[in-house]
Amino acid sequence: MENEVKEPAPKFNFVSQETYLEMERASDTKHEYYKGEVFAMSGASWEHNVIVKNINTLVLPFLKGKPCDMFGSDLRIHVPENTLYTYPDFSIICGKPETNDEEKDTIVKPSAIIEVLSKSTKDYDRGSKFMLYRSINTLNEYITIDSLSISIEIYTRNSDNTWILSEFKQLHDSFVLSTIGLTLLLKDVYEDVKIED
Repeated sequence: MENEVKEPAPKFNFVSQETYLEMERASDTKHEYYKGEVFAMSGASWEHNVIVKNINTLVLPFLKGKPCDMFGSDLRIHVPENTLYTYPDFSIICGKPETNDEEKDTIVKPSAIIEVLSKSTKDYDRGSKFMLYRSINTLNEYITIDSLSISIEIYTRNSDNTWILSEFKQLHDSFVLSTIGLTLLLKDVYEDVKIED
């Protein structure tokens, strides 16, 4: 049985952003919001969680004392340009965090976003969701990490607002999180993850 985010099954229809935030702040579970619709989110697979653990172990010590910080999937991100509210697996915030209201529980200007892809979310995360993320003018890097195969994709924004894709598919490959200047090895990101051939 899958235990992952199911993306297009709406739970509520046509609610205002204010109502969504009020409901979300009172809820025990997380929901995405887009143009009046609210989508329930659920837990993630073992592989997904191991990758999240590995990223935390690799990145958080590096950021100690630096001007950027990384937050997990409990931090809500809002994209005012298209109304999206969502919970990326990781958000990297550089400088002073900017929030969208006095509650200070929703960030509006991340510098980088990392999503760990699951079977049920990979098309959404690579397609529609990335398209919505591109409206964030401070976002310079979008990283997807597949939990079902050895595959990391990094989209980097150019000065002319185009995006360049770099792909990494071998455990001996390394890549750079350019937002923070950290080089990571795929073998470390995928440590203890069982990938079926």
